[in-house]
Amino acid sequence: MTVSVSVDREKCCGYGICAEICPQIYKLDDQGFVYLEGSDVPAELAESAAEGADACPESAIALLRN
Repeated sequence: MTVSVSVDREKCCGYGICAEICPQIYKLDDQGFVYLEGSDVPAELAESAAEGADACPESAIALLRN
């Protein structure tokens, strides 16, 4: 099973909780809004990436399991 992630930057309010939980996947720009360097999530980071997505108060992050 592969995991990928997507971010709706229009929903992001810059709380940064996702980046605190999984900084390897979720990055913050200069204004504190989340961005991704890539959509694929390595297997060893899938659990923490899911935790970060679930912690988003605006539900701006979606994990896709293929």
